Amino acid sequence: MASASHRRPLRKRRTTLVWTVAVAAVGLLVSLVIALRPGGEPDTVRTAAGTAATRPSASPTTHKPTPAPKPSKASPAPRRTPAAAAAATTPPARPSPAATRPSAPRPVSGTAPLAGRIKPGTTYTGVATHYDAKDGDGACLYGPSPDLMVAAMNHADYETSKACGAYILVRAASGASVTVRVTNECPLPCAPGQLDLSKEAFAKLAGLSAGRIPITWSLLSPGTSDTVAIRYKSGSSRHWCGIQALGHRNPLARLEVRTGGGWSRLTRTEYNYFLSPDGTGCGGSLRLTDIYGEQLTVDGLAIRPDTVQPTRVQFSRR
Repeated sequence: MASASHRRPLRKRRTTLVWTVAVAAVGLLVSLVIALRPGGEPDTVRTAAGTAATRPSASPTTHKPTPAPKPSKASPAPRRTPAAAAAATTPPARPSPAATRPSAPRPVSGTAPLAGRIKPGTTYTGVATHYDAKDGDGACLYGPSPDLMVAAMNHADYETSKACGAYILVRAASGASVTVRVTNECPLPCAPGQLDLSKEAFAKLAGLSAGRIPITWSLLSPGTSDTVAIRYKSGSSRHWCGIQALGHRNPLARLEVRTGGGWSRLTRTEYNYFLSPDGTGCGGSLRLTDIYGEQLTVDGLAIRPDTVQPTRVQFSRR
């Protein structure tokens, strides 16, 4: 039988074990309370997660642009005001000249270093008479006109056919006006400033019975969708040719042909053809210059006498 002295240490060990289990239970209970409080995890864990979320990635990432959402049928796209529409369709740069040009004929102005007697930005005073223009053909040898709003320029201002093809705005004292194209010459005694209008054009200003009325007139640079055309005169070849330009917006000042040494200027006749008497440049490239100095180059036109050959070029509107 064991003595009492041997039982006491066993009781102490049991007591120590009980306290150890109790402390462990309390610790486990405290841990459960902390884990189950609002937030769901210790502050140290949440702070670490937040840091990881804001730390930049070590590897670069390519971002694709997000396409604009398409309006659904249930919610139509918002309507734009006129000002918003203009802002959306108009670039911030200066507006296109074509958008600011009026469609109505207007007198032209500006520097025209190659102009002859008829200059842009100048109003001329004279008289208007009328004649039977028939099909609209005349001294300029353009052939039948698509309309009969044509005029014969007085001999002085005709200036050896330099006025051919010019568009003129004619005004009467009554305020009536008409736009005509010069296709003919009015010989002497037509005075400087005088225009001999087709009957159809004169009737826009006054009754034909008036016969002769005071007018003012000025040069135009009209809007047109047509391009310049070229015609070789009958009998033209590589040994001699006459060349004519038709449908030019502004009065024509020069016509040149390309040669081995550059450009050679041809002489203009009173019947509105430019002649190459020795065939220089016939059938080659042409260069046209208007009274403002603008130049157009035409390539690849064969010699086809009496044939109107369209081009893809036209002088700028002034």
